[in-house]
Formats: sequence, structure tokens, C-alpha cells
Amino acid sequence: MKKIFLIILSALFVTLSIAQQEFHVFPENHKNTPGTASGNGSLQTPWNLQTALKQSSKVVSGGDTIWLHEGVYNGRYNSSLNCTTPNKYITVSAYLNDRVILNGNVDSQEQHTLGIRGGQVIYKNFEITWLGDFNRDFRVNKFKGIAGINHLDGRNCKFINLKIYNNPGLGFGSWKSAGGSLITECFVFNNGVINEKGRGAGEGFYVQNKSEEERVIKNNIIFNNYYKGIEVWSAGRDANFEYVKNITLDNNVIFNSGLPANNYTVDNIIVASDDRNAINIAKNIKVTNNILYHNTNYLKNEVNGDAPSLTIGFYHKAPVENVLVDNNIILGRNNALRILYAKTITFKNNTVYTGYMNFTNSVLDLAKNKNWKFSNNTYYSKNTAGFRIHKTNYPFKEWKLKFNIDIDSQKKHISAFNLDNVLDITKSEYKTNSYRVVLFNKEAQDVIVDFSKYHIEKGSTYTITDVENLSTVLKSGSLAEDAKITVPMQAVNPSENKTLNNFGVFIVEFNTNKKTASNSTKDVKDAKEEKKESAFKRFFTWLF
Repeated sequence: MKKIFLIILSALFVTLSIAQQEFHVFPENHKNTPGTASGNGSLQTPWNLQTALKQSSKVVSGGDTIWLHEGVYNGRYNSSLNCTTPNKYITVSAYLNDRVILNGNVDSQEQHTLGIRGGQVIYKNFEITWLGDFNRDFRVNKFKGIAGINHLDGRNCKFINLKIYNNPGLGFGSWKSAGGSLITECFVFNNGVINEKGRGAGEGFYVQNKSEEERVIKNNIIFNNYYKGIEVWSAGRDANFEYVKNITLDNNVIFNSGLPANNYTVDNIIVASDDRNAINIAKNIKVTNNILYHNTNYLKNEVNGDAPSLTIGFYHKAPVENVLVDNNIILGRNNALRILYAKTITFKNNTVYTGYMNFTNSVLDLAKNKNWKFSNNTYYSKNTAGFRIHKTNYPFKEWKLKFNIDIDSQKKHISAFNLDNVLDITKSEYKTNSYRVVLFNKEAQDVIVDFSKYHIEKGSTYTITDVENLSTVLKSGSLAEDAKITVPMQAVNPSENKTLNNFGVFIVEFNTNKKTASNSTKDVKDAKEEKKESAFKRFFTWLF
């Protein structure tokens, strides 16, 4: 019996040694437990952030979590974390409800606030930004743009609920060697600089992919970046392999791209490449269920000025292939929709508001060969002949008959334009009782949102936050019997680059119990301890 006991006890110790581990990180200036390079990752002797991010897979492995505790982490960081366990992840996350900020506004040669080389890691629930005052004008302050995140290498990473903002450069670079990644429920805004020509530079996302694994960017909120919202693109002109392919952009809300850069509005999404070798062609791209918006006075039927929202294709030797554009709301002004060079494209179920739809002459020859499939779209344009092909404008009827596309679509004058007040409600996959709500009201009136189908407990308290002012609760209350909430569209103390009051994106969060945040945190800790204790009790009860 003693021998059996020792064997079982040895097995227990082996099991515990390979169990999921938790490590802790604190800012280096924390007054009680500063993170250090000599720490061991425990609560008593935590790591600093850079030390945590360079741990080998022998120390931090699949299923382990690195907790980032509350505070500002000043520095520019590089993560080499790499999970080698199949179907598992290392997680780097803010601890419980702690607010964690990575501040890249320091002296450094690194070209990003957070650079990543490593796979199967989840990064979630923290902020990447520059704090304090700094000059964003290249003409005054000569420096290279500094990205928020550069995911340079490593497969199958996940980026969840990150806030990436105020970085003087690109918001998020998702580069060609980062195959299989998922980026979801992130807030990406106000990134960029003014370049030497006095125009905006710094996209919300710059996306490439050489892998056969799909890159998925979904459920994000992207706005007020100095350049384009999402750029699926390569500027390289002499490629010898494909690396702009297999990318899905789904259910993102992207608005007012370029607005902070002297109101020079640019594409909310572009899908293309500039390869002159006809090798690196953007292909197998899905643009589905997105809401694309530029500030426009719809009561006055405004379409003056160039405000593109979606561009497909750029260079005639690299026409896009196998691109799906389905069920998007595409709102802009002149050039809101541009399909320039596309070999094969499906464009269906979309709503477009623009001065005119812009196409290039060469690609329309392909439409006769049924490489273009257009159906069930609704176009709003001020022009009777609103379909522009190079320098020729076609009325809608002639557009359909001449090119045999859009047969079941419709075209209306912009004065008839309107949308449902509630464009979208998306329930968070990762945060309990949190909803992204996208609203439109042509008259800028308050909007009633019905949550009845989500079966939220009546009497639950709620908060409403405007995504353009995340630090302030816009409104709070209790859910009534009819489960309806009135959301104010009029902005409170709007910033210079605030979206017009006819459009808004809000986070509505419900609290279905009466516990305070501190109690909730304690409950999580207690639950963990109880789980560990009960596991030991069950084991030893069975043993004896």
C-alpha cells in the first residue's frame, strides 16, 4: 500500500509540475512590488514587462498566463514568447479589471510600442499608446513613425480587446509572416502623423499575409486614424511571391479615416497591391458585414468633396482576384466606392451612398466575361448617370444592360437615402454582458435600442459609453420591463474630429448582479482558491 501511495504521490507531483502556471508583472516604478529583471514572476517578486515577454517556452508554455498588473509601463517592448504546445496558447492579459497601459513615448530606437515575434500567444485587455505631449508633424519633428503594434512573425496569435491609440504612426501592422492570426474587438483610433507633404500617414491596420492560413480581422472599431482605416496592401513593386492573400475583414466599424490630418478623408478600406511583376496580387479577400462611414450631412444631401470609403484594386498589372464584398454599408461622398482593377469580384447586398460609383475602363471588359458578379445592391447617388467608367458616365439602366450586372439591384437619388436607426448590435464574445451598438439617425435624434432578444435580466444596471470618449460614461440607468434603452446621439463636449451626430458607436454594458467591482475581483480570487482546494480534497478523499 505504501508503494502504491508513493507512486500516486509521484504522479501527482508530475501533474502539478506541468499544470497551467500563472506569472505576474508589475511596472518597474510600482511602490510596493516593482517588477524587475531578477524576479521569478511570482506575486512577491514579479517580473518587469520586458523580462516577461522574453521568457523561453521552457519557462512559459501552453496554457500559462502572464498577468499584467495595473499601471503605466513606460517603454517600447519586444515579445518573443512562443508556444510550442499544439492547440494551446500562452496568454498575456491585464489582471482582472486592472487598467494596463503600455506607453511608448520614451527615448528608444524601436519602431513600435510593442513588437511581436512568436506564435500561439493571446494578447488581450490592455492599452498601447503614447502618453503626454509630442509633435506629430514630420515637417517640424523629423522622426520615423512609431507603430502601436508590429506583429512581425509567428503564427496563430490572437489579439483581443486591445486599445491602440495616439501612436505617432501605424496603429497595427499585421505583416506577411504572421499567418493564421485573429484580431478582434479592438479599438484602434487616432494613430498617425502629418508627413513631409502635409498629409496624413499612419493607417489603423496595415495587413499582409503569405500564409495559406486565413487572417481574420473582425468586430473591431477603427476611427480617426491619420491615414486609411484598413489597408490590405503591399507597396512593393517587384515581388517574387504572393503575400496579400487569404484575409477576412468582417463586421468591423470603420469611420472618418484621415479626418485628423487636416480633414483629408481617405479610404476606410482598400484592398490592392502595387506590384509591377503581376505576381503579388491581392486575392482570396472577404470584405463582409462592415460599416464604413465618413462625416456627411444627409439632410442636405451632401456629396461634395472626395471621401472614399472602399477601394478595390490599384494597379492594372495587379488586378485583385476572388474578392467578395458582401452586406456592407459604404457611406462617403465623391468616390465612396471605387473598383479600379479587379479580375474576379463578387459585389452583393451592399448599400452605397456616394456622388458617383467609380470604375476603370479596362476592368469593365471583364464584366462581359462574367468575372464580375453584382447583385442585390442599393446605390444612392446624386447623378442620374452615376456609374463612371473612366470618363464616361452611365445611367443605371444602361449600366445593367451594357455590362449584364446588377440586374436585381436598385439605384435611388440621395434625397431618398435613409437607414435603420440601429445598424448593428454585436454581443462581445469575451466580455460578459457587453454590446457594441452602431446607430444612425439622419436628423441626429436620440435612438431607442431594443435589447429584448438578448434576455437580459430586468432591472439590471447599465452604462453607455461613446467609443470616441471611452474615459467617460455617457449615460447609466436600469433596464426597464420593455428592455429598451434610449441612447443620446448628441455628443457631449465634442472634440474637433468628432463624428457628426447622425452616426455613433457605443458600448453598452450590463451588470446583472449587485456586487461591486471590488467584490467581483475578490470573488474571482476566492473561486480560484476554492477550485484548487476542492481538487486536492477530491484527490485525497479518493486516495484514502
